[in-house]
Formats: sequence, C-alpha cells, structure tokens
Amino acid sequence: MTKADIIDAVQAKLGFSRKLTSEVVDDLFDILKDCLEKGDGVKISGFGNFEVRDKRPRQGRNPRTGEEMTISARRVLSFKPSRVLRNAINNRS
Repeated sequence: MTKADIIDAVQAKLGFSRKLTSEVVDDLFDILKDCLEKGDGVKISGFGNFEVRDKRPRQGRNPRTGEEMTISARRVLSFKPSRVLRNAINNRS
C-alpha cells in the first residue's frame, strides 16, 4: 500500500475532498516523524508501538572483500504490533 492508496482509502471512508484528505494524511505522517526524530515512541492503540533504539558500534566484515570493519553506532526504528493486530493478521479473534 502506498501513501496515495492510504489517501484514497481515507477519502472513501470519510468523504472528504482529495486535497483535504491529502493534507490530513501528510500532517499525520509529519507528526509521527517529528516524534520519532526526537526519540519519542509512538503508541497507536490496537495497532502497535514504534520505537527508536540506539545501536552500539560493532565489528563487521565486508562480504565482498572479507575485510574487517567497524559498523558505526546508529539509531534504528522498530515496530512491535499490538495483540489486536497480530490476531487480525493470523485470523484469530
């Protein structure tokens, strides 16, 4: 599903104009992105949790050359689905 598909689905469900729906979806994604950039988690009840985690630097290996290298520290985004979403995906109530 693409962002355009999300806009179409919201527009069909709510009956708003395409322009207004697009602005609402854009604003929602901007809010989520801003929270995650600050390191705050995002919890959406019935859907799941988005969380930013810090990964430490570690030793790795270049698969092409076999040369050892240090993989730098970085922040990664993780998602943990809620029980409701997991059950819906697995067709259980």
